[in-house]
Amino acid sequence: MNSILVLQSDFGLEDGAVAAMYGVALEVDPALRLFDLTHGITPYNIWEASYRLFQTVQFWPKKTVFVSVVDPGVGSARKSVVARTDKGQYIVTPDNGTLTHLKLYEGISEVRQIDAPRHMRGGTGESYTFHGRDLYACVGAKLASGAIGFEDVGPALTARDIVELPVGEVLCSAGRVRGSIDILDVRFGSLWTNITKAQFDTLGISFGERLEVRIVRGGTTVYNNRVTYGRSFADVSQSETIIYTNSLYRMALAINQGNFAKAYSVGTGLEWGIEFIKPD
Repeated sequence: MNSILVLQSDFGLEDGAVAAMYGVALEVDPALRLFDLTHGITPYNIWEASYRLFQTVQFWPKKTVFVSVVDPGVGSARKSVVARTDKGQYIVTPDNGTLTHLKLYEGISEVRQIDAPRHMRGGTGESYTFHGRDLYACVGAKLASGAIGFEDVGPALTARDIVELPVGEVLCSAGRVRGSIDILDVRFGSLWTNITKAQFDTLGISFGERLEVRIVRGGTTVYNNRVTYGRSFADVSQSETIIYTNSLYRMALAINQGNFAKAYSVGTGLEWGIEFIKPD
């Protein structure tokens, strides 16, 4: 392993939860290199955790270990697993859908169920609600440091056995591409869709052209306007809306130096549909 351990959670940084996970990891091996993916996942939002792993994992070196803890079912019968991606990174996580996007877009080659009685941190007593510290940080640190191998985690599962969340469908037809709004570029309020650049390109639109954008929630249209397709935000004036290709090669919608999500009260999820329509 490469001694890199990356942590993600919905714990925030207002209390000592994340610091406790750091402490457990460093107790296993003080030489570990610890990093944060984010601890600002919306509480209990497994979908968001899954997407942030997809956004990030692919850009880290082979053998990097990730610990992702968004675990509303902590202490229940849900499985705890370690997955190995096709590119050779490892994710330690509850099996609750957190691996959905990695399996779909990056590929998962192997999965092992964590043998919790064997790997649980000593002295946990009768506490069953902080597996992020007592199990996942401990297993992640052991794996990243080389104290255990992947085969030592526990029994093998197949990738088809892991829990997956429903993912929105993209529909391409003559002059139209329809998908959903997967997530926000949170700080700036841009909308990131599930429509790939290749799917958008079926419209035959060139940079600088304008096309109709329609956003629908539950059958109600919440936004309908003509928008410029550009390379970057500078292709439109300040406060003007733009369609662009984001860093994951999905189509996105933004207001230049503004916040689209707040301006139009737009959210994310399968109920939020978006359609790009080529003008006649």
